[in-house]
Parts: sequence; structure tokens; C-alpha cells
Amino acid sequence: MPVVPSLKDSSFDADIRDRHLIYDYAAQDPQGNPEKWRYEMWFYNEDRIVYAIHGGPMAGRKNFQAVTYQCIRPGELWQCNWLEETGTICSHVYDIPRKRITTLLAFSKGHWEESEAAHGDKRNSQDLARWRELAKIGTQTDRTLLSEQADIVEDFRGPGDLEPIKMDWPTL
Repeated sequence: MPVVPSLKDSSFDADIRDRHLIYDYAAQDPQGNPEKWRYEMWFYNEDRIVYAIHGGPMAGRKNFQAVTYQCIRPGELWQCNWLEETGTICSHVYDIPRKRITTLLAFSKGHWEESEAAHGDKRNSQDLARWRELAKIGTQTDRTLLSEQADIVEDFRGPGDLEPIKMDWPTL
């Protein structure tokens, strides 16, 4: 993907590029007990993210995606959006000064109802093939919308424990 024109002359390099966030959603288990859902995201460059999910129903998922970024307020607010192979649509707003992530996820029916099948690593061809099958379950209107906020617990530059990717690896 070419660099999004809206990023030219923006604060992207200072605010987002190579930034790595570990954040916790305050959630509940099926019995209503409080639990943390830990996510980890690395804003790899102007058109890729790398992430891992460590808690909640999607725990055990490792992925990378082509993304679009939009600066809302330089040095303060950025939006990051992508479409997954499962058919799930993801949108994150990163609030830099408040150290918060605000998320809207539009889970495909297959991804939400068969979350165990959405686990794995995109680098594994069997996992990727299984994820693509999840996108075929249901219709565009068969979605579960999840709006959540998370607290950032770590903020640093570089890969941390996430694996770098190659730009020629396929994404949606």
C-alpha cells in the first residue's frame, strides 16, 4: 500500500511509528466476574500493525495486518483501522496523553461464535486458512459489535516479544 497522503507531513513518526503498546481491557468472564483481557500492539509502520492477544476469548491469537491510520489531533489522538481474514473489522483510537485505547470491533459471526478457531498465528498456513473459513459464516449483518476501552500498561518503541514481519507477506 502506498503511504496514505494524510500521513505526509503529519506527526506519525513521532507519535506512532514503531510504537509498541501493551494494554488491558477491564472485562467480565461468562459468570460476570471481573477479568483483564491483555492485548499487545506494535504500530510497525505507516501501513502495518503486528499484534498478539493474551487474555479473553481471543487469547492465543497472533496477527499482522495492513492498516490505515488517521491523525485526529497531532501528539494526542490517532485512529487505526483494519479488516481481518476472519471478516472482523477493527477500529482503535489511541489517546496518547490519557494512555487509553478506545475500540470498536465488528466481529464476524464465525470469529465471534467460534473464537477458539480464531486462535493461532497468521504465519502458520493452517491457522490462516481456518481464519478465512470463519469469514464465510454468516452475512455482513451477522456481526457482534464490541465497544471497549483499555488502559495502556506499557508503552515503548520496538518489537518487544512480537516478531517482525516482511512487507511482502499477504494481508487484506
